Amino acid sequence: MVPNLKLLPIAPHLSENKEFVDNPAIDQTNLQMSVDFYKKVGFQPPWIGYFVQLNNELVGMAAFKGKPVNNKVEIAYGVFAIYMNKGIGTAICRILVNLALSTDPKVTVTARTLPEENFSTKILRKNNFKLLGKIFDEEDGDVWEWEYQK
Repeated sequence: MVPNLKLLPIAPHLSENKEFVDNPAIDQTNLQMSVDFYKKVGFQPPWIGYFVQLNNELVGMAAFKGKPVNNKVEIAYGVFAIYMNKGIGTAICRILVNLALSTDPKVTVTARTLPEENFSTKILRKNNFKLLGKIFDEEDGDVWEWEYQK
């Protein structure tokens, strides 16, 4: 486990994200995509997007892909390239699962990956996710769907 990881909420409007705007560690396209996504699905904490901080450095992103629907919530996460292979992705995934279940213990936590073995599939397996199979996602095409096993 990576200690001292902190989730920093991404606000619903670009003007409210002063600490992230023009930060050289942040791809501004990702920040804008998060704000645009809120316009589509709504801004309902804790079911939002976050930047992840470790020892005052931004190391990645974490998100729920909207509030739970039919008692299911999908997580997404990423680690900035220079911080990969240090256990941070695994820790971010765990934090999202814990946040979801502490907010609503009955929610089913899901994730989607490319339909191939990769770093994300390893991270999900380390966090007790089970591969349910291949499905079609309207935004991403064919993906593998995963479900957290309590």
